[in-house]
Amino acid sequence: MENIIFKALVGSQAYGTSTPESDEDFKGVYLSHPDKLLAFGYTEQINVTKDITFYEVRRFLELLQTGNPTVLEMIFSPEDCIIEKKPVFDLIIQNRYKFLTQKCLQSFGGYAIAQIKKAKGLDKKMNWEKSRVERKTPFDFCYAYVDGKTIPIQKFLDEAKFKQEFCGLVALNHFKDCYSLYYDFDAVDFFNTGKKENPLGYHGIALSDSNDIRLSSVPKNILPVGLINFNKDAYSNHCRDYKEYQDWLNNRNTQRYVDIAGHGQAIDRKNLLHCRRLLDTAIEIATQKTINVRRPNADYLLSIRKGQVPLQEIIDQAEKDVLGLEELFKNSGLPEDVDKDFVNDLLLQIRKF
Repeated sequence: MENIIFKALVGSQAYGTSTPESDEDFKGVYLSHPDKLLAFGYTEQINVTKDITFYEVRRFLELLQTGNPTVLEMIFSPEDCIIEKKPVFDLIIQNRYKFLTQKCLQSFGGYAIAQIKKAKGLDKKMNWEKSRVERKTPFDFCYAYVDGKTIPIQKFLDEAKFKQEFCGLVALNHFKDCYSLYYDFDAVDFFNTGKKENPLGYHGIALSDSNDIRLSSVPKNILPVGLINFNKDAYSNHCRDYKEYQDWLNNRNTQRYVDIAGHGQAIDRKNLLHCRRLLDTAIEIATQKTINVRRPNADYLLSIRKGQVPLQEIIDQAEKDVLGLEELFKNSGLPEDVDKDFVNDLLLQIRKF
């Protein structure tokens, strides 16, 4: 393993917003061996597991300059969350306030806005409309051509008072996925007599357990009653979406989702918690020139996570705070950027320590 100079417990455990179901996440910093820096062995980041990540010190300093929330919080870690810290890392801790700049407006505030969008996300699988999460058949993707327009096949059948099982389809040459539609009128009377056979033996349009439409043999001199199209590409996309949804449904963390009272969508409450936390942190950076990783309002944040705070209340306050952030940073006196000469000298000091 590389020369680890810092390791800390991060995330909800550090914020004070963990629950019994919360994972333990660790992040740290390491120094590459000089030989690796001079040759081809340099690695800027090591992902040990999905919960443990280490950054090479140069990469770490690069991220600090961008105002990256994750790495900035690391250098403001609560003492009880620091697992390992070598003296060389104190060179960064002693200068941590120099990494608080105007860039934090976008890195924290912008990320907070993204969390709201992520929480509300209309494209989140838990909020997918019925048409994507209910299993459909090829029949649902068939359309009839009527008076210059296409209508769902079921609507066409209803208006014509036809039953799909008495229909017969014949493929049309040079018309991809288009078919002549025939109807066995005699079959209706045959059906009403209680006899099971269809006079012409048409196979219908589609079966509920099939992945394709059904073709029939149609006697000559019978005229079609319509023209239909089977949108095979749309059906394939539906099958893919449905499989993705089922996979997600089987593997999701159900503890993270809740129906907020008075709101029709399922909301990822963890996203809402992070939105509020990031906005509060951004405000503190602008007004207090520090980062309080251990959140003083942890109880309120946990109530958000439990779905106890109305969604609209969270959104209204977030939007209000977002509007005021730019003015707060404008009057904060924070520098536009981190001094690059300072960071370069700091990196050299660490390498030579």
